[in-house]
Amino acid sequence: MGRRLLRVNEAIKEVLSTAIGSEMLNPRVGFVTVTGVETSPDLRYAKVFVSVMGKEAERDATLRALTASHGFLQARVAGSLRLKRTPQLEFVYDETIDRGMRITQLMEHWAQESPPNEVPATTDEGAEGKPPADDGKGQR
Repeated sequence: MGRRLLRVNEAIKEVLSTAIGSEMLNPRVGFVTVTGVETSPDLRYAKVFVSVMGKEAERDATLRALTASHGFLQARVAGSLRLKRTPQLEFVYDETIDRGMRITQLMEHWAQESPPNEVPATTDEGAEGKPPADDGKGQR
């Protein structure tokens, strides 16, 4: 991915974050965070990855509301950025945060279930705490 495309993705992300957070008055849109944007190389399409706080029903309602408002949001992108063409926006739920939370839960559960590693009581060291002498043959 080229630098220009990365800059375009970041600029679209900023414009949409601002528009969704402060300009949209749709009550169906819950607490949304734009986590990333992937624009096609020809700038015709852009996948907008969003994270939505709440239950699955709230998430679905928010995605439907964002999809229904894509014209408004595309107009914001077009007005803020000087691009040859404004990409058609597709909103996709970003499951990365859910996966991370699930992994954290599993790790915490595993840590509670397994005992801490214990250091073995015996070692190969001699009585004075020194390793045994080498007999010159590579064996101890």
